Amino acid sequence: MSEKDKGNLSAIIDSCSKIGKFTNDLWDADAFFADEKTFDAVLMNFVIIGEAVTRLSDKLKEKETQIPWTKIKGFRNIVAHDYFGVDAEEVWQIIKNNLPELEKEIKKIFKRQ
Repeated sequence: MSEKDKGNLSAIIDSCSKIGKFTNDLWDADAFFADEKTFDAVLMNFVIIGEAVTRLSDKLKEKETQIPWTKIKGFRNIVAHDYFGVDAEEVWQIIKNNLPELEKEIKKIFKRQ
């Protein structure tokens, strides 16, 4: 694995971890949306995740098909380009239902290399 891929995987892991820490004490999407700093920080970290995915090599993404790379990049585009149209409930569901698994899978990829 290239150093560039390692750096980008590390950035994804770091952003997943930050999102988890930022939202750990919140109980639902309404509380998440009401906490403006947390909401903004989380969305910024989703942008970072999407940017890191974009910068990963095609070779790595083709090898690691268990990760929905295209969906991650697409979500980044929604957050970055339609910020005011972002649905807090949808983001909350991604945080609770998808992000822990993404972090786990990225850590596995990182360790294998």
